[in-house]
Amino acid sequence: MLKSKYFAHVSAVFTVIIWGTTFVSTKVLLNSFTPIEILFIRFCIGFLALFLFYPKRLQPKNRTERLYFMGAGLTGVTLYFLFENIALNYSLASNIGVIVSTAPFFTAILSHFLIKDIKIHRNFMIGFVFAIIGIALISFQGSDSIEVNPIGDFLAVLSAMVWACYSILMRKISTFHYPTVQSTRIIFFYGLLFMIPCLFFMDFSPTLEQFKDPVNLFNLIYLGLGASAICFVSWNYTIKVLGAIRSSAYIYLVPVVTVLFSWIILDEPISSSILIGSALTLFGLFISERRKTN
Repeated sequence: MLKSKYFAHVSAVFTVIIWGTTFVSTKVLLNSFTPIEILFIRFCIGFLALFLFYPKRLQPKNRTERLYFMGAGLTGVTLYFLFENIALNYSLASNIGVIVSTAPFFTAILSHFLIKDIKIHRNFMIGFVFAIIGIALISFQGSDSIEVNPIGDFLAVLSAMVWACYSILMRKISTFHYPTVQSTRIIFFYGLLFMIPCLFFMDFSPTLEQFKDPVNLFNLIYLGLGASAICFVSWNYTIKVLGAIRSSAYIYLVPVVTVLFSWIILDEPISSSILIGSALTLFGLFISERRKTN
């Protein structure tokens, strides 16, 4: 059991490191693709990769199980990324980064009310406060003021809430005892299915020329294979072992990883507020994970 928890923590760190670097890949791809094109293509690649790795079909035992998988696909794949991408068109990226990072808080609240015997530990809330202050320092560094954009900020809150719903649904799905790869693949399937109607009224018109660029191809494969297929499997495994609340706390690390790799790859500067913010975020994660949730 201790060995499984150790690997689950390693899996969580691995996942957030990859997810933290997706900002860099997405920023590169936005020069050639629209947000909905990147989103749909990356999850198609992810679904195909999981199918090739584990082609055995998952057949839910009953309608209730199927509804859970459909709900996970709708929240964790379709709604989360659509809300986040649309929010970026209305609000500042710094606002979105901070608001989306509140997902662990919503996960804790939903777990407290929806899952029997789950209570929010005081350390989790203390860690949340430190982490959010740190993330705010990272996101708003260099800004003279915080700009409020009701539509964009509201959509960012919705994205954090639907990710919390996804975490709760995955906690329940883990009790079905299906292989994690199979579970993730069927979630991708439903996510793509729910995404298809959006393609008709959003800017989706990729061309073959866009895929001929090696840089575009590499980044799409990285997002599809790494950030989608591999990371969703590793994240779902983490939730299965650690639970929704403890797993969600690792999301605090995503902005820290993003600024680190933006500095390494994009040569973006690191200020003192980023260093202080990163330290506070790491401290918040440490406090949140210090004691187990009952």
